[in-house]
Amino acid sequence: MHVTIIDVQVKQEHVEAFVEASRRNHEASVREPGNLRFDILRSAEDPTRFVFYEVFRSAEDNAAHKKTPHYLAWRAAVEGFMASPRQGKTYVVVAPRDPERW
Repeated sequence: MHVTIIDVQVKQEHVEAFVEASRRNHEASVREPGNLRFDILRSAEDPTRFVFYEVFRSAEDNAAHKKTPHYLAWRAAVEGFMASPRQGKTYVVVAPRDPERW
């Protein structure tokens, strides 16, 4: 499995537009055949901070995601919304190992 956690800080004036664009991306992303999870979380303490928790079956599935029309539309829509560049880190799953448990 290929897990990426992305930290995002959005300019205050663009938060609602960012949320809407991200929800559209989420809805299409969870229908991708290689996607196991695609969670978008918002900080309870700072409403301009978000975390994306993305799990794909493989690095190739993650790479394919980044070529989809919905991802490309999301990226173009939110490009000017960021207060700072997105920070993504890749992780290795320790548990659960069985993709059916996701």
